[in-house]
Amino acid sequence: MTKVLYTLLCMIVLSLTTNAQNKDTILLMNGNFVVEKVIDTLIGAVTIINPANVQEKLHYEYDEIYCVKYATGLTDYYYSQDTLRGNYFTREEMQYYIYGERDARKGFKARGALIGAGLIGLSSGGLGLFFAPIFPYGYMALTGVPKVRIKHSTISNPNYIEQDAYILGYERVSRSKRRIQALIGGTIGLAAGYGLYFGLLKDKLPSSFKLRF
Repeated sequence: MTKVLYTLLCMIVLSLTTNAQNKDTILLMNGNFVVEKVIDTLIGAVTIINPANVQEKLHYEYDEIYCVKYATGLTDYYYSQDTLRGNYFTREEMQYYIYGERDARKGFKARGALIGAGLIGLSSGGLGLFFAPIFPYGYMALTGVPKVRIKHSTISNPNYIEQDAYILGYERVSRSKRRIQALIGGTIGLAAGYGLYFGLLKDKLPSSFKLRF
């Protein structure tokens, strides 16, 4: 009986391993990748079965895809250098750019932008200034200006940092994350500041600070 169970277990493990090995990898232009079996590559898109709902299909347009690495070992590239389409990078440079996007998406936190915008929103809202939103949202607009410091702990391969395309990809996503976090922090801080003003400080502040509508 034990021998039969062991044999069945081995067969299940082998089946799962085989299924995993048969899956293809779609590397997207935004740095994400999808590991699923490709079932179609016609009509301008690569199609897979939706892993969340096997009754549905997911379609990735060619412009969204850098390449597809098939389980057979074949790699199909959809990106090519074409200045008329705005593709200025070579295929190799674009791959580094995508790696930079991916590492920034996983490792860059933008906590400074979140906290900074939150404190500015809290301060300006707490003073009851009518134009208080200008400060946190103005800060948000400026978060894309400072240079991005790439922490080595967020780099998946130390050799990538030597590539300009990698740095550009990392910076693009990092600045976007800064703006998003600043928007979130500024909005929360502003709401908390106005709540503090109307709930506690309105009658205690000088009239010159009071909110006017």
